Amino acid sequence: MEPFDFLQSLPTIAPIVGLTITAILVLALDLILPESQRRNIALVTAACLFGTVALMLIFWMPNADTEGLYWGGMIRFDILTWVFSSMVIIGAGITALITIDVEGLNRRGEFYLVLVVATLGACLITGAADLIIVFLGLETLTIPLYVLAAFHRDDKRSSESGMKYFLYGSFASAIMLYGFSLMYGFTGHTNLYAIAEYMQTDAFQVNLLPILIAIALIVVGFGFKISAAPFHFWTPDVYEGAPTPVTAYLSVASKAASFALLIRFALTAFPSAVVINGAEVQMFWTNLATALAILSMIVGNVLALAQKNIKRLLAYSSIAQAGYTLIGVAALAGDGRETAVAGITYYMLMYTFTNLLAFGVVIMFTNATGKEDIKDLAGLSQRSPWMALLLTIGLLSLAGVPPAAGFFGKYFLFQAAVESGLTWLALFGILMSIVALYYYLTVIKVMYVDKSEDADKPISISPVYGWTMGVVSLVVVLLGTFAVQPVFNWVLQGAQMLFANL
Repeated sequence: MEPFDFLQSLPTIAPIVGLTITAILVLALDLILPESQRRNIALVTAACLFGTVALMLIFWMPNADTEGLYWGGMIRFDILTWVFSSMVIIGAGITALITIDVEGLNRRGEFYLVLVVATLGACLITGAADLIIVFLGLETLTIPLYVLAAFHRDDKRSSESGMKYFLYGSFASAIMLYGFSLMYGFTGHTNLYAIAEYMQTDAFQVNLLPILIAIALIVVGFGFKISAAPFHFWTPDVYEGAPTPVTAYLSVASKAASFALLIRFALTAFPSAVVINGAEVQMFWTNLATALAILSMIVGNVLALAQKNIKRLLAYSSIAQAGYTLIGVAALAGDGRETAVAGITYYMLMYTFTNLLAFGVVIMFTNATGKEDIKDLAGLSQRSPWMALLLTIGLLSLAGVPPAAGFFGKYFLFQAAVESGLTWLALFGILMSIVALYYYLTVIKVMYVDKSEDADKPISISPVYGWTMGVVSLVVVLLGTFAVQPVFNWVLQGAQMLFANL
């Protein structure tokens, strides 16, 4: 193992350093500032997070000279690492801003501290190339999320959601760790590249079945992290019971970071060159992804049709979105594998901004009315035209309707499936998208068509919320129009870089 060189590893550890400094600053401000000024901690947190991304963009953009393995081979730094780390940090920054007017959170410095620590864990796993970093990063991400889900200690729903999330998460982590231990026992290595290399040598004498069992155990852990069926049981209750800003962050950060890790794990530890007893191991992995994709799309979309609470609807929508993204994972073993990696990355980038936009509007509405049922959105177009427009953009993007970003997000995933010979899976995804269109349009219909007794009671939007949601909605539209090609070409270059080093 190579020694750790700080200056050489600076591109890789830049987000970690930035997040650590942010955490220390937030903790200091929480101790120094009086109660009346602690609302400013949200602004400082967001500024530091966005500043970290800006510095990464200016000084630490991946290139041919900086791309490679760092930390003694435990972290890989490339375009995909940079993109996923950036989207997670940006998601945390937006979450900090939309928390600024939420009572019980906006003056609690420890809330922002835990948020930053969770983001640090997410950044660790986006480029993880070793089982040790994988597990440490996952737990650094997940344990703070347990705390955030139960942050409202006086709210029974919040306490219940935190406990359910903790129990399900503990079991999922234990199962995944057992799968990791099996992989280490079979190969004697924790580095993903070393595992793949050892399994291609004559010294590897393990039969196919134990390897498949280890993969299945690891997939259970991934399935929990990305809210894929049948490991989704925690999702609706946690999404509904947790504080809404926490739900917003949880829905994007955990999913984006976990998909980044899933891509790297599937391609690095089990490349197509690994053949055991005449069977290509990667095919088993992708077949599991196909099954999870189908089940997630069915469960998420069908159960969303019956939901009355907007947060539970978005929870089942999140399960369905995981199903669409898993179509890209299923395509990794075919000819469209580069398009699949780029498609997953683009979809997660789009989904991060889209879901934060939808939840941001829900937070504004809940703060003003104290309600979160879909029927309570009736007449929103009259009470707050801008709020109704912002939520409409978010819902249309989730549905995959142009010019919102979700259209091209789904298009790239379905294109990858077709290129990999999974045309039937792409057609199934299109069919499920049509089903999803019904419940998204139902919410829009309630806002613009249904009448409300409170139609004459306008809802005001604070400047911070207005600017934040306005910028996020603009990004969603740009990712569905002018920015599509340059962004996709960039992530496609990252995919090609990834495969060039396998």
